[in-house]
Amino acid sequence: MPRFPFLSLNHGLAVPRIGTALLFMAHAVVRIANGTIPRFADFLGALGFPQPLLWVWAITLVEIIGGGLMILGIKVRWMALGLLSIAAGGIVLIHARQGWFVGEHGTGGSEYSVCLILCLLVIAAADAERSARRD
Repeated sequence: MPRFPFLSLNHGLAVPRIGTALLFMAHAVVRIANGTIPRFADFLGALGFPQPLLWVWAITLVEIIGGGLMILGIKVRWMALGLLSIAAGGIVLIHARQGWFVGEHGTGGSEYSVCLILCLLVIAAADAERSARRD
């Protein structure tokens, strides 16, 4: 298959940038649509977070706004850093204690969040390279 993956490098790098952003945005939108923001705030409050509802809304807005800006190619490295921080925080606060695997072999472990973090690192590196070529 000499033409696989049928994409140029630039188009190939757009796939994880847009796809990863959409994953974070979907996570936040479903949190709003399902009305689980208060439950998430109760969880953070039980962990000792001050103003847990504000934290949940901040996370939700970073996921939506940051994802949207990342899709548009605006401040991509900063948005990747914000989303990476959310994924890493999720590992520390929630997923690590549930093991590694998310499905089949586990329930809610860290593997998916680690995959998101790896994607975000590639996205940030690609943006840094693109910026360096423009300068």
